[in-house]
Amino acid sequence: MRVFAVVLIGLAVEITALVAAFGAWGLLPTLGLLVLGGVVGSMLMRREGARTMAAFSEALRSRRAPHQEIADGVLIAAAGFLIVVPGFLSDVAGLLLLFPPTRRLLSRRLARRSEQREREMAMNLRHGRPPMAGGVVIDGDVVDVRPSEPKPAQRPELT
Repeated sequence: MRVFAVVLIGLAVEITALVAAFGAWGLLPTLGLLVLGGVVGSMLMRREGARTMAAFSEALRSRRAPHQEIADGVLIAAAGFLIVVPGFLSDVAGLLLLFPPTRRLLSRRLARRSEQREREMAMNLRHGRPPMAGGVVIDGDVVDVRPSEPKPAQRPELT
């Protein structure tokens, strides 16, 4: 539900920014800036994607787990999506994700958050508590309701 709210708020802010830009500059400059953002973003995305792919290949060649490279690839894909979506704020967010220091900062934060969640899950499992995702745990028994299958007929032995 939070994601839906963020998307709706982001959409409202994007429309407001586009209307304000159209009112201040007119149609052609506004469209020109949107197209320019898309072109620059796609060029940067191609360059950063190639760098990340080369780093991923190098990590595999050196038999090192490519955690950072995978995170970079996911963030570059997210940046590509944000750049494709028309709007100034999404273009700025996408360009920030394509900027390596910003991307590294965000990927480290995501990695720390995922490690924290992994530890919490492991602690819950270690102490006999099932992982909870806001649901209810109901104790019960598994009952096999299939009809009992007939036993295979035994062959008479030859004597």
